[in-house]
Amino acid sequence: MSPAPKSLQLARHPHFPGVKGPVVVAVMDGVGIGARDDGDAVHLARTPSLDWLIAEAPFRLLRAHGTAVGLPSDDDMGNSEVGHNALGAGRVFDQGAKLVNAAIESGKLFEGDAWRSAIARVKQTGQPLHFLGLLSDGNVHSHIEHLFALIRRAAQEGVQNVRVHALLDGRDVPETSALTYVEMLEKVLAEIRTSGKDYRVASGGGRMKVTMDRYEADWPMVERGWKHHVRGEGRGFRSLGDAVETLRAETPGVIDQNLPGFVIVGDDGEPVGRIEDGAAVILFNFRGDRAVEISRAFEEATFTKFDRGAKPDVFFAGMMQYDGDLKLPAHFLVPPPEIERTLSEHLAANGVTQLAISETQKFGHVTYFWNGNRSEALAGETWIEVPSDTRPFEERPWMKAAEITDQLIDQLRTGKHRHARLNWANGDMVGHTGVREPAIVAVESVDLQIGRLLPVIKELQGALLITADHGNADEMYERDKKTGAIQRDEHGRPKAKTSHTLNPVPCCLYAPSAPELRFDETMKNAGLANVAATVLHLLGFAAPADYLPSLLTTSE
Repeated sequence: MSPAPKSLQLARHPHFPGVKGPVVVAVMDGVGIGARDDGDAVHLARTPSLDWLIAEAPFRLLRAHGTAVGLPSDDDMGNSEVGHNALGAGRVFDQGAKLVNAAIESGKLFEGDAWRSAIARVKQTGQPLHFLGLLSDGNVHSHIEHLFALIRRAAQEGVQNVRVHALLDGRDVPETSALTYVEMLEKVLAEIRTSGKDYRVASGGGRMKVTMDRYEADWPMVERGWKHHVRGEGRGFRSLGDAVETLRAETPGVIDQNLPGFVIVGDDGEPVGRIEDGAAVILFNFRGDRAVEISRAFEEATFTKFDRGAKPDVFFAGMMQYDGDLKLPAHFLVPPPEIERTLSEHLAANGVTQLAISETQKFGHVTYFWNGNRSEALAGETWIEVPSDTRPFEERPWMKAAEITDQLIDQLRTGKHRHARLNWANGDMVGHTGVREPAIVAVESVDLQIGRLLPVIKELQGALLITADHGNADEMYERDKKTGAIQRDEHGRPKAKTSHTLNPVPCCLYAPSAPELRFDETMKNAGLANVAATVLHLLGFAAPADYLPSLLTTSE
Protein backbone atom coordinates (compact mmCIF):
# COMPACT_ATOMS: atom_id res chain seq x y z
CA MET A 1 0.00 0.00 0.00
CA SER A 2 1.30 3.48 -0.90
CA PRO A 3 1.85 5.92 1.98
CA ALA A 4 -1.05 8.10 3.02
CA PRO A 5 -1.01 11.70 1.76
CA LYS A 6 0.67 13.91 4.32
CA SER A 7 -2.62 15.63 5.19
CA LEU A 8 -4.16 12.24 6.04
CA GLN A 9 -1.27 10.55 7.85
CA LEU A 10 -2.08 9.44 11.39
CA ALA A 11 0.43 9.20 14.22
CA ARG A 12 0.21 6.50 16.84
CA HIS A 13 -1.39 7.49 20.13
CA PRO A 14 1.32 8.30 22.69
CA HIS A 15 -0.34 6.50 25.60
CA PHE A 16 -2.73 3.87 24.24
CA PRO A 17 -1.93 1.18 21.63
CA GLY A 18 -5.54 0.56 20.69
CA VAL A 19 -7.85 -2.31 21.50
CA LYS A 20 -7.06 -5.62 19.83
CA GLY A 21 -10.47 -6.17 18.29
CA PRO A 22 -12.87 -4.05 16.21
CA VAL A 23 -13.95 -0.56 17.26
CA VAL A 24 -17.70 -0.21 16.72
CA VAL A 25 -19.80 2.96 16.86
CA ALA A 26 -23.52 2.29 17.29
CA VAL A 27 -25.90 5.19 16.68
CA MET A 28 -29.26 4.84 18.44
CA ASP A 29 -31.02 7.25 16.14
CA GLY A 30 -33.41 9.56 17.98
CA VAL A 31 -32.62 8.31 21.50
CA GLY A 32 -31.93 11.25 23.79
CA ILE A 33 -31.94 11.71 27.55
CA GLY A 34 -35.16 13.45 28.46
CA ALA A 35 -37.25 14.42 31.46
CA ARG A 36 -37.89 10.83 32.57
CA ASP A 37 -41.66 11.31 32.74
CA ASP A 38 -44.80 10.06 31.00
CA GLY A 39 -43.78 11.64 27.71
CA ASP A 40 -40.31 10.05 27.65
CA ALA A 41 -40.44 6.78 25.68
CA VAL A 42 -36.75 6.17 26.35
CA HIS A 43 -37.36 6.33 30.10
CA LEU A 44 -40.55 4.24 29.89
CA ALA A 45 -38.92 1.50 27.83
CA ARG A 46 -37.42 -1.57 29.45
CA THR A 47 -33.73 -1.15 28.64
CA PRO A 48 -31.64 -3.51 30.79
CA SER A 49 -28.59 -3.34 28.50
CA LEU A 50 -28.47 0.43 28.30
CA ASP A 51 -29.22 0.73 32.01
CA TRP A 52 -26.31 -1.56 32.81
CA LEU A 53 -23.93 0.40 30.60
CA ILE A 54 -24.96 3.70 32.17
CA ALA A 55 -24.47 2.31 35.66
CA GLU A 56 -21.36 0.16 35.19
CA ALA A 57 -19.40 1.37 32.16
CA PRO A 58 -18.00 4.79 31.25
CA PHE A 59 -20.97 7.05 30.50
CA ARG A 60 -21.53 10.72 29.74
CA LEU A 61 -23.87 13.05 27.86
CA LEU A 62 -23.11 14.69 24.52
CA ARG A 63 -24.58 17.80 22.91
CA ALA A 64 -26.31 16.98 19.63
CA HIS A 65 -28.11 20.16 18.62
CA GLY A 66 -27.56 23.83 17.88
CA THR A 67 -24.05 25.20 17.70
CA ALA A 68 -22.58 21.81 18.65
CA VAL A 69 -23.52 20.54 15.18
CA GLY A 70 -23.11 23.74 13.17
CA LEU A 71 -26.63 25.16 13.39
CA PRO A 72 -27.32 28.85 13.97
CA SER A 73 -28.28 28.77 17.66
CA ASP A 74 -28.87 26.41 20.54
CA ASP A 75 -32.60 26.80 19.98
CA ASP A 76 -32.21 24.71 16.80
CA MET A 77 -32.91 20.99 16.98
CA GLY A 78 -30.26 18.64 15.69
CA ASN A 79 -31.08 16.23 12.91
CA SER A 80 -29.66 13.05 11.49
CA GLU A 81 -27.79 14.74 8.65
CA VAL A 82 -25.85 17.29 10.67
CA GLY A 83 -25.43 14.76 13.46
CA HIS A 84 -23.77 12.20 11.22
CA ASN A 85 -21.72 14.91 9.53
CA ALA A 86 -20.37 15.87 12.97
CA LEU A 87 -19.77 12.26 14.01
CA GLY A 88 -17.73 11.58 10.90
CA ALA A 89 -15.99 14.93 10.52
CA GLY A 90 -14.48 15.35 13.97
CA ARG A 91 -15.07 19.09 13.71
CA VAL A 92 -18.08 21.41 13.55
CA PHE A 93 -18.98 22.85 10.16
CA ASP A 94 -21.62 25.47 9.47
CA GLN A 95 -24.71 23.63 8.29
CA GLY A 96 -28.00 23.98 6.43
CA ALA A 97 -29.94 26.90 7.80
CA LYS A 98 -26.82 28.67 9.00
CA LEU A 99 -25.31 28.63 5.52
CA VAL A 100 -28.56 29.82 3.96
CA ASN A 101 -29.02 32.56 6.56
CA ALA A 102 -25.55 33.89 5.84
CA ALA A 103 -26.05 33.74 2.07
CA ILE A 104 -29.33 35.67 2.31
CA GLU A 105 -28.04 38.25 4.79
CA SER A 106 -24.91 38.92 2.74
CA GLY A 107 -26.83 38.98 -0.53
CA LYS A 108 -24.52 36.37 -2.06
CA LEU A 109 -27.46 34.05 -2.73
CA PHE A 110 -29.04 36.65 -5.03
CA GLU A 111 -25.74 37.34 -6.79
CA GLY A 112 -25.20 33.69 -7.68
CA ASP A 113 -25.63 32.13 -11.10
CA ALA A 114 -28.59 29.95 -10.07
CA TRP A 115 -30.73 32.81 -8.79
CA ARG A 116 -29.81 35.07 -11.72
CA SER A 117 -30.62 32.29 -14.22
CA ALA A 118 -34.01 31.58 -12.61
CA ILE A 119 -34.98 35.26 -12.70
CA ALA A 120 -33.76 35.68 -16.27
CA ARG A 121 -35.71 32.63 -17.45
CA VAL A 122 -39.11 33.76 -16.16
CA LYS A 123 -38.62 37.37 -17.23
CA GLN A 124 -37.86 36.17 -20.73
CA THR A 125 -40.75 33.68 -20.99
CA GLY A 126 -43.39 35.28 -18.79
CA GLN A 127 -43.91 31.95 -17.02
CA PRO A 128 -44.13 31.88 -13.19
CA LEU A 129 -41.25 31.37 -10.83
CA HIS A 130 -42.26 28.32 -8.78
CA PHE A 131 -41.15 27.73 -5.20
CA LEU A 132 -41.50 24.16 -3.89
CA GLY A 133 -40.71 23.05 -0.34
CA LEU A 134 -41.67 22.44 3.27
CA LEU A 135 -43.78 25.23 4.74
CA SER A 136 -42.66 25.55 8.37
CA ASP A 137 -40.05 27.03 10.65
CA GLY A 138 -38.82 23.64 11.83
CA ASN A 139 -35.35 24.56 10.53
CA VAL A 140 -34.57 20.91 9.76
CA HIS A 141 -35.48 20.73 6.08
CA SER A 142 -36.43 24.35 5.46
CA HIS A 143 -37.42 27.62 7.06
CA ILE A 144 -40.41 29.70 6.05
CA GLU A 145 -38.39 32.91 6.40
CA HIS A 146 -36.06 31.67 3.65
CA LEU A 147 -39.08 31.28 1.38
CA PHE A 148 -40.29 34.77 2.25
CA ALA A 149 -36.87 36.24 1.49
CA LEU A 150 -36.88 34.57 -1.94
CA ILE A 151 -40.44 35.66 -2.72
CA ARG A 152 -39.81 39.28 -1.70
CA ARG A 153 -36.58 39.43 -3.68
CA ALA A 154 -38.35 38.06 -6.75
CA ALA A 155 -40.92 40.83 -6.42
CA GLN A 156 -38.19 43.46 -6.05
CA GLU A 157 -36.55 42.20 -9.23
CA GLY A 158 -39.74 42.55 -11.20
CA VAL A 159 -40.94 38.94 -11.42
CA GLN A 160 -44.65 39.24 -12.21
CA ASN A 161 -45.85 35.70 -11.49
CA VAL A 162 -44.94 33.40 -8.58
CA ARG A 163 -46.47 30.09 -7.53
CA VAL A 164 -45.81 28.30 -4.25
CA HIS A 165 -46.14 24.52 -3.86
CA ALA A 166 -46.46 24.13 -0.10
CA LEU A 167 -45.61 20.86 1.63
CA LEU A 168 -47.11 20.66 5.11
CA ASP A 169 -44.95 19.67 8.05
CA GLY A 170 -46.35 18.51 11.41
CA ARG A 171 -43.17 16.53 11.99
CA ASP A 172 -40.43 19.03 12.83
CA VAL A 173 -43.07 21.36 14.28
CA PRO A 174 -46.32 20.65 16.20
CA GLU A 175 -48.38 18.07 14.40
CA THR A 176 -51.37 20.31 13.56
CA SER A 177 -49.68 23.69 13.20
CA ALA A 178 -50.06 24.07 9.42
CA LEU A 179 -52.60 26.88 9.50
CA THR A 180 -50.15 29.10 11.37
CA TYR A 181 -47.75 28.89 8.43
CA VAL A 182 -50.55 29.12 5.87
CA GLU A 183 -51.65 32.43 7.39
CA MET A 184 -48.09 33.76 7.34
CA LEU A 185 -47.61 32.80 3.69
CA GLU A 186 -50.93 34.17 2.52
CA LYS A 187 -50.19 37.48 4.22
CA VAL A 188 -46.89 37.86 2.35
CA LEU A 189 -48.46 36.92 -0.98
CA ALA A 190 -51.38 39.30 -0.43
CA GLU A 191 -49.00 42.19 0.30
CA ILE A 192 -47.22 41.62 -3.00
CA ARG A 193 -50.47 41.29 -4.95
CA THR A 194 -51.35 44.87 -3.98
CA SER A 195 -48.66 45.98 -6.44
CA GLY A 196 -50.44 44.22 -9.29
CA LYS A 197 -48.29 41.07 -9.31
CA ASP A 198 -49.80 37.58 -9.44
CA TYR A 199 -48.35 35.63 -6.47
CA ARG A 200 -50.37 32.60 -5.37
CA VAL A 201 -50.24 29.11 -3.88
CA ALA A 202 -50.55 26.37 -6.51
CA SER A 203 -50.52 22.99 -4.77
CA GLY A 204 -49.66 21.20 -1.56
CA GLY A 205 -49.94 18.14 0.64
CA GLY A 206 -48.47 16.46 3.69
CA ARG A 207 -44.75 15.76 3.59
CA MET A 208 -45.24 12.04 4.24
CA LYS A 209 -47.83 11.72 1.47
CA VAL A 210 -46.32 13.67 -1.41
CA THR A 211 -42.91 14.58 -2.81
CA MET A 212 -40.55 14.18 0.17
CA ASP A 213 -39.59 10.51 0.03
CA ARG A 214 -35.97 9.59 0.73
CA TYR A 215 -33.58 6.76 -0.13
CA GLU A 216 -36.02 5.47 -2.76
CA ALA A 217 -38.28 3.95 -0.13
CA ASP A 218 -41.56 5.15 -1.71
CA TRP A 219 -41.34 6.54 -5.25
CA PRO A 220 -45.18 6.66 -5.55
CA MET A 221 -45.00 9.47 -2.96
CA VAL A 222 -42.84 11.46 -5.36
CA GLU A 223 -45.09 10.58 -8.27
CA ARG A 224 -48.11 11.96 -6.42
CA GLY A 225 -46.25 15.19 -5.79
CA TRP A 226 -45.23 15.41 -9.45
CA LYS A 227 -48.83 15.07 -10.56
CA HIS A 228 -49.99 17.81 -8.20
CA HIS A 229 -47.15 20.30 -8.68
CA VAL A 230 -46.32 19.80 -12.36
CA ARG A 231 -49.46 18.55 -14.05
CA GLY A 232 -51.99 20.21 -11.78
CA GLU A 233 -53.78 16.89 -11.29
CA GLY A 234 -55.59 16.22 -8.04
CA ARG A 235 -58.43 17.35 -5.85
CA GLY A 236 -59.04 21.07 -6.23
CA PHE A 237 -59.48 23.69 -3.52
CA ARG A 238 -59.87 27.44 -3.75
CA SER A 239 -57.14 28.15 -1.19
CA LEU A 240 -54.45 26.49 0.87
CA GLY A 241 -56.32 27.15 4.09
CA ASP A 242 -59.51 25.66 2.66
CA ALA A 243 -57.61 22.52 1.68
CA VAL A 244 -56.15 22.04 5.16
CA GLU A 245 -59.42 22.66 7.00
CA THR A 246 -61.49 20.44 4.69
CA LEU A 247 -59.07 17.52 4.72
CA ARG A 248 -58.79 17.66 8.50
CA ALA A 249 -62.58 17.65 8.89
CA GLU A 250 -62.89 14.64 6.60
CA THR A 251 -60.34 12.58 8.56
CA PRO A 252 -60.57 13.38 12.27
CA GLY A 253 -57.22 12.98 14.00
CA VAL A 254 -55.12 13.28 10.85
CA ILE A 255 -51.91 15.23 11.36
CA ASP A 256 -50.35 17.64 8.92
CA GLN A 257 -47.64 15.35 7.59
CA ASN A 258 -50.30 12.84 6.48
CA LEU A 259 -52.69 15.19 4.68
CA PRO A 260 -53.25 14.04 1.08
CA GLY A 261 -52.07 16.14 -1.82
CA PHE A 262 -54.17 18.72 -3.64
CA VAL A 263 -54.11 21.56 -6.15
CA ILE A 264 -55.41 25.11 -5.95
CA VAL A 265 -57.94 26.05 -8.64
CA GLY A 266 -59.32 29.34 -9.92
CA ASP A 267 -62.86 30.52 -10.60
CA ASP A 268 -62.94 28.36 -13.73
CA GLY A 269 -62.00 25.21 -11.79
CA GLU A 270 -58.63 25.00 -13.52
CA PRO A 271 -55.33 24.64 -11.63
CA VAL A 272 -53.66 28.01 -11.09
CA GLY A 273 -50.09 26.77 -11.11
CA ARG A 274 -49.10 23.95 -13.43
CA ILE A 275 -45.34 23.88 -14.06
CA GLU A 276 -44.94 24.39 -17.79
CA ASP A 277 -42.27 25.00 -20.43
CA GLY A 278 -40.32 28.18 -19.78
CA ALA A 279 -40.85 28.25 -16.01
CA ALA A 280 -38.21 28.21 -13.30
CA VAL A 281 -38.51 26.00 -10.22
CA ILE A 282 -36.65 26.52 -6.95
CA LEU A 283 -36.76 23.76 -4.34
CA PHE A 284 -36.24 25.81 -1.20
CA ASN A 285 -35.50 22.93 1.20
CA PHE A 286 -31.87 23.01 2.32
CA ARG A 287 -31.63 19.46 3.68
CA GLY A 288 -30.74 16.88 1.09
CA ASP A 289 -32.21 13.49 1.88
CA ARG A 290 -35.84 14.26 1.07
CA ALA A 291 -34.95 16.57 -1.82
CA VAL A 292 -32.98 14.15 -4.00
CA GLU A 293 -35.80 12.20 -5.59
CA ILE A 294 -37.96 15.12 -6.71
CA SER A 295 -34.75 16.75 -8.01
CA ARG A 296 -34.06 13.66 -10.10
CA ALA A 297 -37.57 13.80 -11.50
CA PHE A 298 -36.96 17.37 -12.70
CA GLU A 299 -33.42 16.84 -13.96
CA GLU A 300 -32.88 13.35 -15.36
CA ALA A 301 -33.27 13.09 -19.11
CA THR A 302 -33.93 9.36 -18.86
CA PHE A 303 -36.17 8.61 -15.91
CA THR A 304 -37.85 5.27 -15.14
CA LYS A 305 -39.13 5.55 -11.57
CA PHE A 306 -42.59 6.65 -12.73
CA ASP A 307 -44.24 8.02 -15.84
CA ARG A 308 -43.63 11.76 -15.77
CA GLY A 309 -45.50 12.37 -18.99
CA ALA A 310 -44.04 15.22 -21.00
CA LYS A 311 -41.26 16.66 -18.82
CA PRO A 312 -41.54 20.44 -18.90
CA ASP A 313 -38.54 22.45 -20.09
CA VAL A 314 -37.80 24.39 -16.90
CA PHE A 315 -34.80 25.84 -15.11
CA PHE A 316 -34.53 23.88 -11.86
CA ALA A 317 -32.41 24.77 -8.83
CA GLY A 318 -32.16 23.58 -5.26
CA MET A 319 -31.52 25.71 -2.22
CA MET A 320 -28.35 23.64 -1.89
CA GLN A 321 -26.71 20.85 -3.85
CA TYR A 322 -28.23 17.76 -2.28
CA ASP A 323 -25.64 15.26 -3.50
CA GLY A 324 -22.16 16.54 -4.26
CA ASP A 325 -20.91 13.38 -5.94
CA LEU A 326 -23.93 13.03 -8.22
CA LYS A 327 -23.92 16.81 -8.81
CA LEU A 328 -27.61 16.91 -7.99
CA PRO A 329 -29.10 19.30 -8.73
CA ALA A 330 -26.85 20.88 -11.32
CA HIS A 331 -27.87 24.38 -10.16
CA PHE A 332 -28.16 25.48 -6.51
CA LEU A 333 -28.43 28.71 -4.60
CA VAL A 334 -26.08 28.03 -1.67
CA PRO A 335 -22.90 25.89 -1.80
CA PRO A 336 -22.80 22.99 0.73
CA PRO A 337 -20.29 22.86 3.55
CA GLU A 338 -16.92 21.68 2.35
CA ILE A 339 -16.14 18.79 4.68
CA GLU A 340 -12.74 17.26 4.05
CA ARG A 341 -10.36 15.00 5.98
CA THR A 342 -13.16 13.04 7.61
CA LEU A 343 -12.54 10.18 10.00
CA SER A 344 -13.27 7.72 7.19
CA GLU A 345 -10.78 9.39 4.85
CA HIS A 346 -8.04 9.24 7.46
CA LEU A 347 -8.72 5.59 8.21
CA ALA A 348 -8.89 4.60 4.54
CA ALA A 349 -5.63 6.40 3.79
CA ASN A 350 -3.92 4.60 6.67
CA GLY A 351 -5.09 1.14 5.65
CA VAL A 352 -7.82 0.71 8.28
CA THR A 353 -10.72 -1.39 6.99
CA GLN A 354 -14.21 -0.10 7.71
CA LEU A 355 -17.81 -1.33 7.70
CA ALA A 356 -20.96 0.84 7.50
CA ILE A 357 -24.35 -0.79 7.97
CA SER A 358 -27.93 0.35 8.44
CA GLU A 359 -31.36 -0.15 7.00
CA THR A 360 -32.56 1.94 4.07
CA GLN A 361 -34.06 4.74 6.16
CA LYS A 362 -30.67 5.68 7.61
CA PHE A 363 -28.27 4.08 5.16
CA GLY A 364 -27.26 7.43 3.71
CA HIS A 365 -26.46 8.69 7.16
CA VAL A 366 -23.78 6.10 7.97
CA THR A 367 -22.35 6.44 4.45
CA TYR A 368 -22.94 9.73 2.60
CA PHE A 369 -23.30 12.06 5.59
CA TRP A 370 -20.72 10.30 7.75
CA ASN A 371 -18.21 10.61 4.92
CA GLY A 372 -18.68 14.37 4.54
CA ASN A 373 -21.41 14.34 1.87
CA ARG A 374 -19.75 11.86 -0.49
CA SER A 375 -21.63 9.11 -2.29
CA GLU A 376 -18.88 6.62 -3.06
CA ALA A 377 -17.26 4.15 -0.65
CA LEU A 378 -13.61 4.74 0.14
CA ALA A 379 -10.84 2.18 -0.24
CA GLY A 380 -11.28 -0.56 2.34
CA GLU A 381 -14.87 0.43 3.14
CA THR A 382 -17.75 -2.06 3.00
CA TRP A 383 -21.29 -0.68 2.87
CA ILE A 384 -24.27 -2.92 3.71
CA GLU A 385 -27.86 -1.73 3.29
CA VAL A 386 -30.70 -3.71 4.90
CA PRO A 387 -33.96 -2.92 3.05
CA SER A 388 -36.52 -1.16 5.24
CA ASP A 389 -40.14 -2.20 5.64
CA THR A 390 -42.74 -0.21 3.72
CA ARG A 391 -45.39 -0.52 6.44
CA PRO A 392 -45.99 2.49 8.74
CA PHE A 393 -43.31 2.65 11.40
CA GLU A 394 -45.78 2.52 14.29
CA GLU A 395 -46.91 -0.87 12.96
CA ARG A 396 -43.33 -2.18 12.80
CA PRO A 397 -41.51 -0.41 15.64
CA TRP A 398 -38.81 -3.08 15.72
CA MET A 399 -38.01 -2.15 12.10
CA LYS A 400 -34.82 -3.92 10.92
CA ALA A 401 -32.76 -3.62 14.08
CA ALA A 402 -32.37 -7.39 14.45
CA GLU A 403 -31.37 -7.91 10.81
CA ILE A 404 -28.78 -5.14 11.07
CA THR A 405 -27.32 -6.75 14.16
CA ASP A 406 -27.36 -10.19 12.54
CA GLN A 407 -25.23 -8.98 9.65
CA LEU A 408 -23.03 -6.82 11.86
CA ILE A 409 -22.13 -9.74 14.13
CA ASP A 410 -21.43 -12.00 11.16
CA GLN A 411 -19.21 -9.35 9.62
CA LEU A 412 -17.31 -8.63 12.84
CA ARG A 413 -16.52 -12.31 13.32
CA THR A 414 -14.85 -12.46 9.93
CA GLY A 415 -12.10 -10.23 11.30
CA LYS A 416 -12.14 -8.15 8.11
CA HIS A 417 -13.20 -4.87 9.68
CA ARG A 418 -11.06 -2.89 12.10
CA HIS A 419 -13.78 -0.25 12.48
CA ALA A 420 -17.56 -0.50 12.06
CA ARG A 421 -20.40 2.00 12.31
CA LEU A 422 -24.11 1.29 12.36
CA ASN A 423 -27.41 3.05 12.83
CA TRP A 424 -30.51 1.64 14.48
CA ALA A 425 -33.22 3.94 13.10
CA ASN A 426 -36.06 2.95 15.45
CA GLY A 427 -36.05 5.78 17.99
CA ASP A 428 -36.19 8.43 15.29
CA MET A 429 -38.52 6.95 12.69
CA VAL A 430 -41.07 5.69 15.22
CA GLY A 431 -40.62 8.83 17.31
CA HIS A 432 -41.69 10.89 14.30
CA THR A 433 -45.09 9.19 14.28
CA GLY A 434 -46.00 10.87 17.57
CA VAL A 435 -47.38 7.61 18.97
CA ARG A 436 -45.84 6.88 22.36
CA GLU A 437 -46.44 3.14 22.81
CA PRO A 438 -44.76 2.04 19.56
CA ALA A 439 -41.90 4.42 20.38
CA ILE A 440 -41.41 2.55 23.66
CA VAL A 441 -41.23 -0.72 21.73
CA ALA A 442 -38.79 0.89 19.30
CA VAL A 443 -36.38 1.78 22.10
CA GLU A 444 -36.75 -1.69 23.64
CA SER A 445 -35.95 -3.24 20.26
CA VAL A 446 -32.69 -1.31 20.09
CA ASP A 447 -31.78 -2.26 23.64
CA LEU A 448 -32.28 -5.92 22.80
CA GLN A 449 -29.72 -5.56 20.00
CA ILE A 450 -27.23 -3.90 22.35
CA GLY A 451 -27.59 -6.93 24.59
CA ARG A 452 -26.75 -9.21 21.67
CA LEU A 453 -23.73 -7.15 20.67
CA LEU A 454 -22.02 -6.81 24.05
CA PRO A 455 -20.79 -10.42 24.34
CA VAL A 456 -19.47 -10.33 20.78
CA ILE A 457 -17.43 -7.22 21.55
CA LYS A 458 -16.04 -8.95 24.64
CA GLU A 459 -15.27 -12.11 22.69
CA LEU A 460 -13.38 -10.17 20.01
CA GLN A 461 -11.59 -7.92 22.54
CA GLY A 462 -12.99 -4.87 20.83
CA ALA A 463 -14.68 -1.64 21.89
CA LEU A 464 -18.26 -0.46 21.47
CA LEU A 465 -19.12 3.23 21.60
CA ILE A 466 -22.89 3.77 21.82
CA THR A 467 -24.42 7.20 21.24
CA ALA A 468 -27.18 8.95 19.27
CA ASP A 469 -27.36 11.63 16.62
CA HIS A 470 -30.14 13.63 18.31
CA GLY A 471 -33.16 13.13 20.54
CA ASN A 472 -36.71 12.26 19.49
CA ALA A 473 -38.33 9.33 21.32
CA ASP A 474 -37.27 10.94 24.62
CA GLU A 475 -40.01 13.58 24.18
CA MET A 476 -43.24 12.24 22.70
CA TYR A 477 -45.47 15.03 24.03
CA GLU A 478 -45.33 18.75 23.35
CA ARG A 479 -44.06 20.89 26.21
CA ASP A 480 -44.60 24.49 27.20
CA LYS A 481 -41.39 26.29 26.26
CA LYS A 482 -41.38 28.35 29.47
CA THR A 483 -42.51 25.87 32.11
CA GLY A 484 -41.63 22.54 30.51
CA ALA A 485 -45.08 21.21 31.38
CA ILE A 486 -46.71 18.71 29.02
CA GLN A 487 -49.28 20.47 26.83
CA ARG A 488 -52.79 19.05 26.56
CA ASP A 489 -55.68 19.41 24.12
CA GLU A 490 -59.24 20.46 24.89
CA HIS A 491 -60.00 16.92 26.06
CA GLY A 492 -57.09 16.83 28.48
CA ARG A 493 -55.02 14.48 26.34
CA PRO A 494 -51.30 15.12 25.90
CA LYS A 495 -50.44 16.71 22.55
CA ALA A 496 -48.25 14.39 20.52
CA LYS A 497 -44.82 15.62 19.52
CA THR A 498 -43.33 14.38 16.25
CA SER A 499 -40.15 16.43 16.03
CA HIS A 500 -36.62 16.07 17.32
CA THR A 501 -35.64 17.40 20.75
CA LEU A 502 -33.03 19.68 22.26
CA ASN A 503 -32.02 17.04 24.79
CA PRO A 504 -28.48 15.68 25.11
CA VAL A 505 -27.73 12.16 23.96
CA PRO A 506 -26.07 9.30 25.83
CA CYS A 507 -22.55 8.13 25.16
CA CYS A 508 -21.47 4.78 26.61
CA LEU A 509 -18.21 2.90 26.18
CA TYR A 510 -17.90 -0.85 26.48
CA ALA A 511 -14.27 -2.01 26.21
CA PRO A 512 -13.76 -4.85 28.71
CA SER A 513 -10.27 -5.60 27.39
CA ALA A 514 -9.15 -2.05 28.24
CA PRO A 515 -10.53 -1.28 31.72
CA GLU A 516 -8.13 1.64 32.11
CA LEU A 517 -10.15 3.71 29.63
CA ARG A 518 -12.61 6.24 31.02
CA PHE A 519 -14.22 9.49 29.96
CA ASP A 520 -12.43 12.70 30.78
CA GLU A 521 -14.64 14.28 33.44
CA THR A 522 -12.98 17.67 32.99
CA MET A 523 -14.29 17.97 29.43
CA LYS A 524 -17.43 20.07 29.52
CA ASN A 525 -19.96 20.64 26.74
CA ALA A 526 -18.56 17.90 24.52
CA GLY A 527 -20.62 17.05 21.46
CA LEU A 528 -20.96 14.61 18.61
CA ALA A 529 -17.88 15.98 16.85
CA ASN A 530 -15.71 14.61 19.67
CA VAL A 531 -16.61 11.05 18.68
CA ALA A 532 -14.21 10.88 15.70
CA ALA A 533 -11.13 11.55 17.83
CA THR A 534 -12.47 9.04 20.35
CA VAL A 535 -12.64 6.36 17.66
CA LEU A 536 -9.07 7.12 16.64
CA HIS A 537 -8.02 6.88 20.30
CA LEU A 538 -9.63 3.44 20.61
CA LEU A 539 -7.83 2.36 17.43
CA GLY A 540 -4.51 3.55 18.84
CA PHE A 541 -4.14 6.72 16.77
CA ALA A 542 -3.66 10.34 17.78
CA ALA A 543 -6.31 12.64 16.33
CA PRO A 544 -5.36 15.35 13.83
CA ALA A 545 -4.54 18.63 15.50
CA ASP A 546 -7.70 20.41 14.36
CA TYR A 547 -10.09 17.65 15.45
CA LEU A 548 -12.08 18.16 18.62
CA PRO A 549 -10.38 16.08 21.34
CA SER A 550 -11.07 12.51 22.33
CA LEU A 551 -13.57 11.99 25.10
CA LEU A 552 -11.25 9.47 26.71
CA THR A 553 -8.48 9.56 29.21
CA THR A 554 -6.34 6.65 30.36
CA SER A 555 -5.93 5.77 34.03
CA GLU A 556 -2.36 6.11 35.24
